[in-house]
Amino acid sequence: MSVDVDTSTPLGIITQSTPTALWNDSANPVELTESISYGAVGATCNPVIAYTCVKADMDRWVPRIREIAAENPTMPVSEIGWKIVEELSVDAARLLEPAFEKYQGINGRLSMQTDPRYFRDARALADQAEHFSQLARNIIVKIPATSVGLEAIEEATYRGVSINVTVSFCVSQAVQAGEAIERGLKRREAEGLPVETMGPVVTIMVGRLDDWLKEVYDKEQLVFDPGYLEWAGIASMKRAVAEFTKRGLRARPLAAAYRNTLQISELVGADIVLSPPFKWQQRYQAHGPVTAENTFDIPVRQEIMDALLSMPEFARGYDPEGMTPSDFDTYGPTRKTLRQFLAADNDLDQLVIDVLLPAP
Repeated sequence: MSVDVDTSTPLGIITQSTPTALWNDSANPVELTESISYGAVGATCNPVIAYTCVKADMDRWVPRIREIAAENPTMPVSEIGWKIVEELSVDAARLLEPAFEKYQGINGRLSMQTDPRYFRDARALADQAEHFSQLARNIIVKIPATSVGLEAIEEATYRGVSINVTVSFCVSQAVQAGEAIERGLKRREAEGLPVETMGPVVTIMVGRLDDWLKEVYDKEQLVFDPGYLEWAGIASMKRAVAEFTKRGLRARPLAAAYRNTLQISELVGADIVLSPPFKWQQRYQAHGPVTAENTFDIPVRQEIMDALLSMPEFARGYDPEGMTPSDFDTYGPTRKTLRQFLAADNDLDQLVIDVLLPAP
């Protein structure tokens, strides 16, 4: 499938005229197809997205759930749900195969997220990541940036799995996750195993960091301009890229969990991935500036940085050495996000139950 990208549009200019890549933060086939026309060369799925996609296309998935259950009479409900996740992910991956070929594996990937119920088990995460990577050649697998997740990230990378680090919000998490990937890549290289077509990325969930700091701002009754909090994720993304370059880390930083268009407009020009939800892409296509200006290299204003750094909760994450892996486990946005993903797992289980065992 070859898609022409309109290079007169805001996203068309960004994706065709700068090193910045666009991935769609959804596996919905309708949205992904349109996003590809904007220049998208990747996409993602997670428990929340998967549940939303199934709910949006019940005419397709209700019969399929019944079919899987009939073919597998003893399969647990949760496994049936994850079979659906696998199928919708593989479908989305097919739409990205042309980009996968064009970019030789660096782009053109569909992100599948490991089951958040494995968050305490590094081996289970690595094993599932390896399984997912075998479903389609252009799958990239999401593992959280927790203490357990970092072990799994290194091991899965060593096994040849391209990783998209998730549940990651700050510079410290991103750097340590990037280093875990690097250790995995070097272990492969030491054994003569190929790494050239692997395309690892490390996510910073820029909007979720902003969300968390807004909670802290209210809890601590701070009084600086609350608009400055909209820049926390942007500042963290800029510093993470500088740290990756300084340390020679080969994974690309990826910005996700968008809350405003600054998280597109201020991150253009670097060799990174922008992964906004489809609604933000549409909004930017309609109203964004039609320019390929490099905004990534423009630093966040000093008065904004001074205010943000006055918050210890921002400062420790902004410092590349400011948090340990055990700190990641207790970090507010980590707990909130993992709980949300676990709740989505439960929602998908309930959907399967409702299909197989309707209420009387």
